[in-house]
Amino acid sequence: MTLRPRLVVTERRPDGTSVIAADEPARPITVGAVPGSEFYLLWGTEDGGAVVGTTPRPPTLLPFFAGTGGTRLLLARYAPQSSIPEPLGDPDELAAEAAEKLPGLLDVMEPGGSGMHTTDTLDYGICLEGELYLEVDGGREVLLTPGTCVVQQGTRHAWHNRGDKPALMCFVGIGARREP
Repeated sequence: MTLRPRLVVTERRPDGTSVIAADEPARPITVGAVPGSEFYLLWGTEDGGAVVGTTPRPPTLLPFFAGTGGTRLLLARYAPQSSIPEPLGDPDELAAEAAEKLPGLLDVMEPGGSGMHTTDTLDYGICLEGELYLEVDGGREVLLTPGTCVVQQGTRHAWHNRGDKPALMCFVGIGARREP
């Protein structure tokens, strides 16, 4: 059974009462430059640090990667590599679509289509469905299965679905300051 993402958000009213502010299905975002992938941008906080209280704060969903102190909560569903078509269309138009819907996502990708990329984020990832390989430098890989948790510390990496079913990952990304 395929998991159907849903987002529930709570908030505090000015009188201090806690309420359910939202409860709705999450909607996937797809872009032609990354065929076979669905991105669910669920929630994020502004750069500089999260704030809670009785003043409702809308989510900061874009850019795709948070700046220093900002956060992002997202799900990413990766189709099996064997079923992913080549990107169709003009490369400039595909890049423009991705820049509009998921700004910053393609900016970190290395040329050549390997999927390798590096971000200035501390990412907590949890494999929810399927199987996914995490690749790092030197071609070293580890297989992620449901329940596997990953702490990605701003390293160069790529994700590969070599299975026969879609893989779903949950990511919490925290914008970080890169040091040598």
